[in-house]
Amino acid sequence: MEDLPAGYRPNVGVCLINADDQIFVASRLNVPGAWQMPQGGIEEGEEPKSAAIRELQEETGIVSAEIISEVPKWLTYDFPPAVKAKVNRLWGGEWHGQAQKCIRKNLAIDRFLMRFTKDDREVNLASGEADPEFSEWKWASPEEVIEQAVDYKRPTYEEVLRTFSPYFTESGKAAKCQSAKW
Repeated sequence: MEDLPAGYRPNVGVCLINADDQIFVASRLNVPGAWQMPQGGIEEGEEPKSAAIRELQEETGIVSAEIISEVPKWLTYDFPPAVKAKVNRLWGGEWHGQAQKCIRKNLAIDRFLMRFTKDDREVNLASGEADPEFSEWKWASPEEVIEQAVDYKRPTYEEVLRTFSPYFTESGKAAKCQSAKW
């Protein structure tokens, strides 16, 4: 993959927004209270946009989303030591962390920005995975997304929301980013 930083697992992240410019987040089953946007690894030979769409569907059941934007560069975050040991054992590699491409889809994708185009009944956290990753989901403001993210992902989330801030409406619940925080 072009310009992928060495030592980082290729990954996509999705910033999914609804009509009110709220962001889709879900709480991890294995880390209660750890809220995050959908994300996942890019398979061998897979394009990031395809991976984002696949991961969104696998993790949330959502297929009704359109890609609006993409973060133009890879974003990285490093795993804390305990997480690094666990994921390297599970993934069979020696990864420092993950490098993400992001798309904004009115629902969130691969640090791709996506817009959700249906209603909440489409969400199904157990739709495509033998072992679901999330226990619950909600729509959140950008501030909530940052506040409720695990520490090591927070700087990446801040950069993603800063990048996508022009796409948020002034009247939506997630108004255009103005603060230094994001």
